[in-house]
Amino acid sequence: MDDSQAQQGVSYTDNLIGTLLAISGNLLVSISLSIQKYSHVKLAGTKEQRTFYQTKTWWSGFVFICIGEGANFVSYAFAPIAVVAPLNAVSVLTSSILGFLFLREKSKAKDFAKNHGLTFLGYVLIIGGTYLFVSFGPNSHEKLQAVNIVRHIVGWPVLLYLLLEIITFCLLLYFYKQRSANYLVIILLLVALLGSVTVITVKAVSGMLLLTLEGSMQLDYPIFTVMFVCMVASVVFQARFLSQACNLHDPSLAACINYIFSTCLAVVAGAVFYLEFLNEDVLHICMFVLGSALCFLGVFLVTKYRKKPKIFEPYVTMDMAKGVPTIHDNGLVVQPDFNGSFSYGSLVNNDGVAPASLPVNLEHPVVTVRGTDAPHGHPDLKED
Repeated sequence: MDDSQAQQGVSYTDNLIGTLLAISGNLLVSISLSIQKYSHVKLAGTKEQRTFYQTKTWWSGFVFICIGEGANFVSYAFAPIAVVAPLNAVSVLTSSILGFLFLREKSKAKDFAKNHGLTFLGYVLIIGGTYLFVSFGPNSHEKLQAVNIVRHIVGWPVLLYLLLEIITFCLLLYFYKQRSANYLVIILLLVALLGSVTVITVKAVSGMLLLTLEGSMQLDYPIFTVMFVCMVASVVFQARFLSQACNLHDPSLAACINYIFSTCLAVVAGAVFYLEFLNEDVLHICMFVLGSALCFLGVFLVTKYRKKPKIFEPYVTMDMAKGVPTIHDNGLVVQPDFNGSFSYGSLVNNDGVAPASLPVNLEHPVVTVRGTDAPHGHPDLKED
């Protein structure tokens, strides 16, 4: 076996390790977020006065998050960015399945297929797309020594890419801050541009840390400090913009568009900075693009038809029941019909008093005005 075949075998092994780490990390993150949400829901449904970080359930979810994010971080040291970045669809898929399993919705087969058919189609597209882009993704693997990273940075394709990215980011930031253009596309483009910097720096930092653990010290090079600082800064600002996008717009739509934008720019960043598609043929590139497109469509279907909770919007009328104004909610129940449950958006009965029952007739009572003449049809009203 010659050197090229040996290097190719090592690349396949490293890609497999990185892919498995990324899939496991995304699975753990999704499960841990569900565990933490369960902790919040369980604590809110009781009268126990404790904060969420005092529960073992929340801390177990936090530990799983750290392990999952650590696996995602290490995966960049083994596999190319173009393979690891699209695997965030696994997190969307897992979160949707967990939410579906705990939904406990009872419906007929026809209604079930009508309500969830497109969601299951999204599951199939995500699984099929993941198989395609992992199987036909780039197989390049480079030892990310400090000198190699510096050589990539000073190359004219990377400098041109960074210049265009900085100009685009500044223009979008100007419209967002000065022109108050709070459009979802603008905010998520800012997130994606920062995300491309994040994946570049994460791969560099994780690669140099891996080489250091193998015995080749890389931490004393200035480029490691530069990459580490850029990584932390990009992650912080990326989280801030993403939080603002979720606050101003629909979180499900924001998650879908953010996945598409971030994945596209991450793949471009890996192709330009680390030359991941340099030795790939046209067939592999086309199949990789097809797999990514299937994942995009699958994530869109999963997030598009996600069941949204009903929002309780009470209003107060002048109807009085024992001196207390009656609260109406347009026909929706104020509290769940069964005990021991809690749902976001519902009113929590913390004082132990049973919720007031809603009147059958929700129309406002007729208001009569007393005047000099008694209204016709009301003989019980007398003149003053």
